[in-house]
Amino acid sequence: MRLRYSALMLLAAAALPFSVLSCKNGGETAGESEIVEELPPLYGFEPSEFDSDTVEVKYGDTFSVLMMRMGMEASDAYALSELCDSVFDLRKIKAGNHLHAYYDSTRTLRYAIYEQDKVNATVFQCSDSLAIWNVSKPVEHIRKFTDVTINSSLWNDMLAAGGSPELIMNLADIYQWSVNFFALQKGDRFRTIYTQSVCDGEFVGIDTVHFSLFDGYGYKQTAAVRFETAEGGNTYWDKGGVSLKRMFLKAPLKYNRVSSRFSYSRRHPVTGKIKPHTAVDYAAPTGTPVHAIGDGTVTKCGWDPTGGGNRIRIKHNMGYESSYMHLSKFASGIRVGTRVTQGQLIGYVGATGTATGPHLDFRIWEKGRPIDPLKLDSPASDPLDSAYLRDFDALYGKYMSEVAAFEKPDTLGN
Repeated sequence: MRLRYSALMLLAAAALPFSVLSCKNGGETAGESEIVEELPPLYGFEPSEFDSDTVEVKYGDTFSVLMMRMGMEASDAYALSELCDSVFDLRKIKAGNHLHAYYDSTRTLRYAIYEQDKVNATVFQCSDSLAIWNVSKPVEHIRKFTDVTINSSLWNDMLAAGGSPELIMNLADIYQWSVNFFALQKGDRFRTIYTQSVCDGEFVGIDTVHFSLFDGYGYKQTAAVRFETAEGGNTYWDKGGVSLKRMFLKAPLKYNRVSSRFSYSRRHPVTGKIKPHTAVDYAAPTGTPVHAIGDGTVTKCGWDPTGGGNRIRIKHNMGYESSYMHLSKFASGIRVGTRVTQGQLIGYVGATGTATGPHLDFRIWEKGRPIDPLKLDSPASDPLDSAYLRDFDALYGKYMSEVAAFEKPDTLGN
């Protein structure tokens, strides 16, 4: 078999969407015929013209083994794998995924397709000359508005409103400094304008969250406006042009519930004694990741002899300190003197020391004074430069008008 490396073959054609081009020469007059040109098939061949089969990738399979299982000669399978080096990383073929094989009438393997995801695929030409090329299906970008009021849970209510788990994760990232997503209340509301990708009618992903409004129990209305500056950095701002990014996260972990609140006269669940509990206890399963709430330096990392078990203490800027106790273990690389960044993994929930069950004892001090973590007013980052405010205010007004229009569909387009 004659080998020919043609990795770029058909790329231009493959990038084109399924459609028909209508070509007209000047104005159309009676009797003139329209020239219609059919676009090349997406994959460089028409799958419907071949018999097809599907092969599942099994643990330990190599590419050559897979191709031979589909009927390719060993020497050709090896030669084809050699062509992949600069076109497709064969390590991306994972156990449990599938290759689609296409045969001619003599049961000769002509092509194979590996779909990397919903959009991207790699085509292997297996007869005549050997070749590999990548293709991408046409993707549609749709601007959407989702209005979700919490009734049972954000997850269930978001899906019921036509949103997606990925949108939830995007909102959690955007609001992580200002909204506690693990303590949302019934009646809390998110209104969001965003763009999502769709391929072959299937959801692919969230492109951009442009704007969101959160109304929640115990919160002022919190807007999130996507606005980028020449300096880069912070992307989302509230309606006053103040960055949503704060000095501290709202919580250091994903917890099930608050099992004990900040108090100066709590009865200890183990000893029964009345004493101050200047902490918040977050109940969570053993092994739940614990993250630093802000940038800082680890000042304590070890066993707390007063009952706190495995404990980490971090010194932050502006006189703040945070403490994390009853950890099952510390994250790799965490020790006294380690510089940590906001959101960095530092340990895992446990029940070490004096504890009735797995939980995180979390404390914050401001200049040596204990403060309630649930009431912490985290210092804000710098606001937008005044040079941007005019454009920012106009964008905020535009998004608010869009929200109003989405809520009253009859006004859209007017």
